[in-house]
Amino acid sequence: MDSQILFGAAYYPEYMHCDRIEKDFEMMRQAGMNTVRIAESTWSTLEPQEGKFDFSFIDRVLGQAEKFGMNVIVGTPTYAVPPWLVKKDPTVLVTTAAGQALYGHRQNMDIMNPTYRKCGERVIRALLEHVVGHKCVIGFQIDNETKHYGTASEKVQKLFVEYLKKKFGTVQAMNQAFILNYWSNAVSGWEEFPDMRGCVNGGLAGEFSAFQRKLAADFLDWQSALVNEYKRPDQFITHNLDFEWKKFGADIAQDGYSYGVQPDINHYEAAKCLTIAGADIYHPTQDAFTGAEIAFGGDSIRSLKDENYLVLECQAQAFKEWTPYPGQLRLQAYSHLASGADGIMYWNWHSIHNGYETYWKGLLSHDMEKNPAYEEAGRFGAEWKKVGSKLLHLKKENKIALLVDNRSLTALQWFPVDKDLSYNDIVRWMYDSLYEMNLECDVVDVQALDTTKYGMIVVPVLYSATEELILKLKNYVQDGGILVSSFKSFVADEHLTVYHDTQPHLLSDCFGMSYNQFTEPGRSSLRGKKLKYFMELLKPDGAETLAGYEHKYWGAYAAATRNSYGKGKAYYIGCFTEKEFLKEIYEKAAADAGISRDFGNLQWPVIVRNGKNQEESKIHYVLNYSDQRRRIVCPYRKAANLLGGEEYVMGDEIHIDDWGLVILEEREEKCDDCGTVV
Repeated sequence: MDSQILFGAAYYPEYMHCDRIEKDFEMMRQAGMNTVRIAESTWSTLEPQEGKFDFSFIDRVLGQAEKFGMNVIVGTPTYAVPPWLVKKDPTVLVTTAAGQALYGHRQNMDIMNPTYRKCGERVIRALLEHVVGHKCVIGFQIDNETKHYGTASEKVQKLFVEYLKKKFGTVQAMNQAFILNYWSNAVSGWEEFPDMRGCVNGGLAGEFSAFQRKLAADFLDWQSALVNEYKRPDQFITHNLDFEWKKFGADIAQDGYSYGVQPDINHYEAAKCLTIAGADIYHPTQDAFTGAEIAFGGDSIRSLKDENYLVLECQAQAFKEWTPYPGQLRLQAYSHLASGADGIMYWNWHSIHNGYETYWKGLLSHDMEKNPAYEEAGRFGAEWKKVGSKLLHLKKENKIALLVDNRSLTALQWFPVDKDLSYNDIVRWMYDSLYEMNLECDVVDVQALDTTKYGMIVVPVLYSATEELILKLKNYVQDGGILVSSFKSFVADEHLTVYHDTQPHLLSDCFGMSYNQFTEPGRSSLRGKKLKYFMELLKPDGAETLAGYEHKYWGAYAAATRNSYGKGKAYYIGCFTEKEFLKEIYEKAAADAGISRDFGNLQWPVIVRNGKNQEESKIHYVLNYSDQRRRIVCPYRKAANLLGGEEYVMGDEIHIDDWGLVILEEREEKCDDCGTVV
């Protein structure tokens, strides 16, 4: 893995209508693929009856992989349970606030159920013992897109009470933290703690959600520990973390794409047990292909361990809306590398001929023959054989962090800004505006923030914030950092109890303003553009007003402010604005932070992603997300396009085809007389 980009697909010969394993591997080889991912979905095939294992499909894949010199990632098959397991113990199916699940769908099990755990451990151990010695097996994927699935069984609720006892000590402390006197929800003893499925207290429900997320992370840690008992030192452990799924409109047949922070597992907590992080990233394509989902997903996953990662699932053809235009599959692949991925794998190799995902098409269509998607994959597969070593292990040193927080996400489910504006909508509004300006950032969980790494920190709707975090950000500004915050930030503590002093809590002097009212915008506008959703009525107290509301009555208040505090500056945006206005704020903030861009004010649809490769060369991906040929000017003293071989000097025009790209490597020149790099 250290010497090549991993390129391949999920592969399921178990789903095939005929025996074609050797033909498939030959086609993969011709396309430049070097990796298959297997087994994570097929428990009922691997163990058709309790305790009776059949690894014949596994053996055939491993045999062909060794014959063709390909790698294999083996998944633990625990996310889709076999019928015999449910027959053995019906409580394996998860109980949630909506009742108990029925058999049929995947991810319908209770991850805390003892029978599920016992049988899951048995199949994991049997599989590991069978495959671990094969040289072609380079790593293991534990489970698949793990989440807590809303588990709220009697066992889980008892564990939650024990968790609360440990955290709060007494029921009185818990009652006070969540203000449970409201609606007579206060309890006088732990034995009377009610069923959480009926909870109406947002803070307590948020605590339960955090507990459920921790159960999911612990579940992965349990599987990781099992794998560690067997794996070789040269084999990795990964997992395909996924994102909140954004629903398409009612006129679109399929259901959505990767969008924002995952509500049902905390990625930062989950990634601790992995040796390399992984992700599943799906996105709109055709005219809606912007690259933003790939960038957001990559910046999120890379930042979990500050290391390269694997894209364990991405689309080849998938839905009818996603059949890629010529060039888009290649652009997609390089977009992942530009964010720091060390490999990409399609879901999946072939289109399935029956089942729930029949029309989530793979690289091969239902006729199993070569097609334009396959041919295009072969194009960049061949390119990677030539220049892959230059693209592997891209390292980034971004100077901007965008903070994300699961507790705030949960809070806004209970206390929404607006019914049509979610936590992730605001996160993506702030992220996408940076992305479109070619201001690269790390997407950082609040638990992992190291302020010393960044010149600018962006805070989308950090509703729930501990005083420790608030003071950390305040000191960051005082010491010279640049802070940019949205509305509805620093409102409540970690229990979602609203702070009872001036808003924003502990930061009114830092931001140089305060507010104690907010409103529906109604007829309000900003720079002539009608506002919607929500606006805080900001009262400057030393801050510069960057813009005010245009309204007969609300015009007395500021909409956005900028304040000098200590050696730094703090920006506050009190409403959801058009991207153009937010970008104006970012332009000022980036200038304050001393953050520049090589290509000046170049913006989307031409996106620039930067880093250093393993040879310490500076690499710049210039990606064109449009159907028009684009022209840019080389800003470097000397550079070469790694894909085409063209060489450029400063001021040269560079032309980029529609849905195309160039990868520029800066070239150093040495003085002939003294050897100094110039």
